[in-house]
Amino acid sequence: MKAKTISEIALAWKRDKQRYVKQSTYAAYVLILENHILSSFGDCDSLSEKLVQEFVLQKLNAGLSIKTVKDILIVLKMVMKFGVKNGWMNYCEWDIKYPTTVINKEMEVLTVTHHKKILEFIKQNFTFRNLGIYISLTTGLRIGEVCGLKWSDINTDSGIITVNRTIERIYVIEGERRHTELIINSPKTKNSCREIPMNKELLAMVKPLKKVVNVNFYVLTNEEKPTEPRTYRNYYHRLMKHLDIPRLKYHGLRHSFATRCIESNCDYKTVSVLLGHANITTTLNLYVHPNMEQKKRCITQMIKFLKK
Repeated sequence: MKAKTISEIALAWKRDKQRYVKQSTYAAYVLILENHILSSFGDCDSLSEKLVQEFVLQKLNAGLSIKTVKDILIVLKMVMKFGVKNGWMNYCEWDIKYPTTVINKEMEVLTVTHHKKILEFIKQNFTFRNLGIYISLTTGLRIGEVCGLKWSDINTDSGIITVNRTIERIYVIEGERRHTELIINSPKTKNSCREIPMNKELLAMVKPLKKVVNVNFYVLTNEEKPTEPRTYRNYYHRLMKHLDIPRLKYHGLRHSFATRCIESNCDYKTVSVLLGHANITTTLNLYVHPNMEQKKRCITQMIKFLKK
């Protein structure tokens, strides 16, 4: 076996991987390699558990989240497997431990009052940009999906929005040259391509517009060119400030939509499909956190069943 360093293996892995993944995914992998992996493991020709465990603790101490560190390890493992497959290094099994003291941040969502306030304001103050926020709050679309939405994706006869496009700005590293690119892509996963019914108010808002707009135009700009997520995010924050609503990430609108669905007793599978999650487990882990009342009700129902 001719041993190679992680830097050498990563270079070959990048060339191979680029042929199979989306441009945005490839850019994310390269960024992880450049920012985290190569500086720590570049000169290594093996990846022992001890070495990787030490790396994990360093990254957590530097302020990275457990999720971010796990994402880095996914790339590191792919590089290692590629090296093993080509006979350039030996495979190492890792059993990585994460500190239990790390407190999971509570998901930030709008209160019901603020949720209603935004919807009501947009109904009274219609603009194409405001419409996007209304759509996110009533359908759970991600910011990139809203920015990528065209009038042709909105069917007022069936009352359905089809999600099949997303816009994102990616960070591209090409040797010494680093720059960003705005790309229009298919959504995150195949499950993210989905159909979502509009509520009556949203349908009433877009029905008269659909008769006069150019179907090839983007909804947020009502022009041939889209707006990019960063610009739209800034607009959203200015609007929330104007409405005196506490700062919340744009993604919090999607969380708020999902939370309202769960609170109103929608079945979890349907919520999962509406959100475009790859599986129901993601939805359950993110949004289903029974409170004490629900727990008591569950126990009571079970005891009742036993007494039948």
